[in-house]
Amino acid sequence: IAVVLDSLDLDTLPDPVPMQIRSRFDIEPLGNALRLLHQGSTDQDVARAKRSMRWREAFVLQAFLAKRRLGNDALRAQSCPENPPELQAFLDGLPFTLTPSQRSAISAIGADIASSHPMQRLLEGDVGSGKTVVACAALIQVIAAGHQGALLAPTEVLARQHADSIRALLKPLESAGFPLDLRLLTSSTPAPARREIERLLASGMPIIVVGTHALLYARNLFADLALAVIDEQHRFGVQQRDALRESRNDGLLVHQLVMTATPIPRSVAMTIFGDLDVTVMKGLPSGRKPVTTFVVDAGNAVWMERMWQRAREEIDSGGRVYVVCPRIDEDDHPDVLLEESTAPLASVTATMEMLAGVPSLSGVKAVSVTGKDSSEEKSAAMEAFSSGQAPILVATTVIEVGVDVPEATMMIILDAQQFGLSQLHQLRGRVGRSSKQSICMAVHPSVISDTSAQRLEAFASSTDGFVLAEADLALRREGDVLGSAQSGKASRLRFLSVVRDGAIIEEARESAGELIAADPSLASYPELAASLNDASSEELVWMERS
Repeated sequence: IAVVLDSLDLDTLPDPVPMQIRSRFDIEPLGNALRLLHQGSTDQDVARAKRSMRWREAFVLQAFLAKRRLGNDALRAQSCPENPPELQAFLDGLPFTLTPSQRSAISAIGADIASSHPMQRLLEGDVGSGKTVVACAALIQVIAAGHQGALLAPTEVLARQHADSIRALLKPLESAGFPLDLRLLTSSTPAPARREIERLLASGMPIIVVGTHALLYARNLFADLALAVIDEQHRFGVQQRDALRESRNDGLLVHQLVMTATPIPRSVAMTIFGDLDVTVMKGLPSGRKPVTTFVVDAGNAVWMERMWQRAREEIDSGGRVYVVCPRIDEDDHPDVLLEESTAPLASVTATMEMLAGVPSLSGVKAVSVTGKDSSEEKSAAMEAFSSGQAPILVATTVIEVGVDVPEATMMIILDAQQFGLSQLHQLRGRVGRSSKQSICMAVHPSVISDTSAQRLEAFASSTDGFVLAEADLALRREGDVLGSAQSGKASRLRFLSVVRDGAIIEEARESAGELIAADPSLASYPELAASLNDASSEELVWMERS
């Protein structure tokens, strides 16, 4: 390193951070930062150099994103006026009182949709916070303006749940003289119904379509799509999420609202980097109680026996019990395996057999739901579970999102060490959906890794999805957030940490935004322009595509 440094004129190295910004934030010039980093005589020298390098990386990132945002400002979308009579009738007819967070979210999203600039907003609402009502309000605003809306869900179970929930919410509009047409489109939609939906879409008639990936194949059939709502945004790829947004053929973009109950670490990172308009919904609807969570060692026979006894007590008092497994059957290999295990992982088929022999559950019927079941089988099982005919539902993570059975009061997650924090929190969100106290049991083998133990400890310690997302980010680090799992290449951030350096990122974002706004072409800042065009900036392209 000394040989290399001696061969360079460090004082003339091109620096992407302009001198006036370096002076404002007390940042070392690039050459001096490198000199102090490798040849500093004190710890303070090295610390100062590292801070300067962190700030420089943050600034280049934020300049890139600011430039992209500026380009997006020239794009246009269909404007839909705020507060139409249909929306007010909808809000007046709700059988419950909206939370302050819901009201704030509806207002912010309504203002976005009323603009001719395409909305690209992330709605972060914790499990059970009432995001569906907010999405419904946005869709009503679009339909009232005479345009079309779509809601994209990752699974058929969730799509059906959304369709049923929205239909129930829209009922008061019929009596108020504002009937709205809502259709469900999935891979199992019968051909005649599919043709009718396609005809309505092509006609330009105002309609709401709720669906799964089948919507992506039908995207070119929309004659006048103005809003795409994407639930559980992390379950879709970047191109899938953009497919509906770019489906118009008149040069306009579609307003896009992406929703998530538990931000995955990458979403948290994007929030910190500030490239999205973000609406955060905090708190639970009135009457809801936080779910009590326990971590259970499967090797403790007394604890396991007591857990099944508690399940029987919940059932006898009118409750329902979920039992979640990482595998469908003994030969199944999960797509994601967070930890190697010497013992066989719990499967749905083996657990169904095991429950039949649990003394405390004698006479209690159980049904199962997995991704291999047909739509009819899933519907029948869910109906038996919801009605109480079969008060135990054994399932894979197919019930992770959207399943709403208010009577469910207990969640048992077997081999919980095999699930990420986001999944664990989503699964826990299937209970606690009424005024009754609910409970969650995270069961793990006696021997697990330190990382898994920390993850389960974090899960049990908080019911706040935002706290858990930050904990997940801290556990996984940037290598997983910015690396090959999302972008196809390793992160090149060598000094900046989204866990530690939020304040630096905010400073860099503000100063980069001001600079780009004043000089969009960067004519006065050739060093920064060259840095943004450098091959090392290729990885930034995916960062603003959230």
